[in-house]
Amino acid sequence: MHNVALIQAMTVLAVGIIFGMGALGTAIGFGILGGRFIEGSARQPELMPALQVKMFLVAGLLDAVAMIGIGFALFFTFANPFLNALHVVAH
Repeated sequence: MHNVALIQAMTVLAVGIIFGMGALGTAIGFGILGGRFIEGSARQPELMPALQVKMFLVAGLLDAVAMIGIGFALFFTFANPFLNALHVVAH
């Protein structure tokens, strides 16, 4: 029973780190992306529509990275493979 609680506690800690790092990385990426978009638009206003399309494409890819991290975190929260391995060893 002690091992199950330990695995669950470490999983919760890992999930928190995954969520936090995903949010931090996405926030930094969006900040850099938005700043560079504004900088490029200010330098060449006639290219703003093309830059905007590319910015939104990169923003979607950037957001997808965070969503993949959330998917992994939810997997470890609800279908923890470490608990299953512990139950196999115990029997």
